[in-house]
Amino acid sequence: MASADYVIAGAGSAGCVLANRLTEDPSVRVILVEAGGRDRHPNIKIPAAFAKQFHTNLDWDFATDPEPHCDGRSLFVPRGKALGGSSSMNAMLYVRGRPLDYDLWERDGAAGWGWDAVRPYFLKAENNERGASEHHAVGGPLNVADERSPRPLTARFLAAAEQTGIPRIADYNGPEQDGASLCQVTQRNGRRWSTADAYLRPALGRPNLEVRTGAHVARIALDGDRATGVVLRGRRGREEVIAATREVLLCAGAIGSPQLLMLSGIGPAEHLRAHGVGVAVDAPAVGENLQDHPYVVCVWEATVAESLYGADRPKPLLEWLLRRSGPLTSTVAEAFAFVRSRPGLPAADLQYHFAPAYFVDNGAEEFDGHAFTMGPVLVSPKSRGSVRLRSADPADKPRILTNTLAEPEDVAALVTGVELAREIAAAQPLSSITAREIYPGPGTRDDADVEAFVRRTAELLYHPSGTCRMGGEDAVLDPELRVRGVEGLRVVDASVFPVIPGGNTNAPTIMVAERAADLVRGRVRAPAAAQRES
Repeated sequence: MASADYVIAGAGSAGCVLANRLTEDPSVRVILVEAGGRDRHPNIKIPAAFAKQFHTNLDWDFATDPEPHCDGRSLFVPRGKALGGSSSMNAMLYVRGRPLDYDLWERDGAAGWGWDAVRPYFLKAENNERGASEHHAVGGPLNVADERSPRPLTARFLAAAEQTGIPRIADYNGPEQDGASLCQVTQRNGRRWSTADAYLRPALGRPNLEVRTGAHVARIALDGDRATGVVLRGRRGREEVIAATREVLLCAGAIGSPQLLMLSGIGPAEHLRAHGVGVAVDAPAVGENLQDHPYVVCVWEATVAESLYGADRPKPLLEWLLRRSGPLTSTVAEAFAFVRSRPGLPAADLQYHFAPAYFVDNGAEEFDGHAFTMGPVLVSPKSRGSVRLRSADPADKPRILTNTLAEPEDVAALVTGVELAREIAAAQPLSSITAREIYPGPGTRDDADVEAFVRRTAELLYHPSGTCRMGGEDAVLDPELRVRGVEGLRVVDASVFPVIPGGNTNAPTIMVAERAADLVRGRVRAPAAAQRES
């Protein structure tokens, strides 16, 4: 039986961080297991090709059950299935969220996770090409850069946003998020810089780290109330146990982590029994509190050749191969605008992703010509969903229901988002190069029409979070990310978020893993009150 001090299940955004940080101590042995394969495919390396990974063997390819508030549609939930996990599949957008997000975590029972406590871990991870400043750092593993070759349409969007009263800001990761700016991205020299690049690859030469790919975790091995390792299942059902002498660190993401806990008998007792799973720990909150960022796309045809149309032709590919520049360095979403849908909100609840491209149906729908897309994204959703087992078979995908648009406040915000997108498109210098509105289309005019459009077309922004929430006694995890009721088991990924941050979730996941590494090593402790509670 293979064994290590720590077994990490999942080599994604968090697992790669932990593998690097824990093996900095040469006396500690780590085995990192990943269900996917290596991260060598060009669609991983070329930034603009990220959506070409969807529905392939690089994708877990999840989908929700029919969503009752989205016209009964099933919503796509892609998750990276390779070294680097979703950091090898995402759009590489570096967003920390607002300080108030993390102060809300702390007020929700996650003691020690307020902004002042987590800020140093964002900085520890970061190597910002703009240089060190009050709000940014250099020298960390995660390279953060400005867009290398933004399209001219993106400059038009920023100018039009200013015309509608949205201020231009230099840094949405600074003290003020509200406003419009170019995106910062997790790239280096014009190619993706995933956590596999940033954290795992530098650690691969260490003799105390073993990495296994193609290793599907079926469940956590338990001995009474202690996690003792992970059980791998091969293609023919053959099982292998990898023992953890200290801890198992579950990093399978907001879909995979609750599924694996439930397959291991840790979850809502009645639900587990219904699927023939023996109950080890009755943990009703496992799989609850699912959150994601819903968005809609508003698309206009453009009369100028300033978009990403034709980026897949030989000339742009040659430019990327030779100079690491040109349209293929684009993250498709090249600029943001953070705005508030109504007065009185404590922070922006809408985040526009501007794409100088036609991006519909998660990039699957094609359009022959130049276009631009403005996607208002709801970053403070009130709706909550869940992840549940479909069966006791680890090969079966779990049942996912987000309840997207269940809350009237969420719908109202996105309706306002569509209206504001139209205002921006009607402002100069965008209006002079706009041929026609493709989505929502000229037939969608009043609020009822727009609401129907939102419910008919809303998708998820690939940010599932919250299903193994950390917090007070009713949460799955204590503030040190330990699974309640089980010794030697922690969860470290986006599932631990009590509340989804107000922006893209990869940077917060990396931050959580950086702090988790210090928690595991005993370098930082939760406040005394949280220790007494746990």
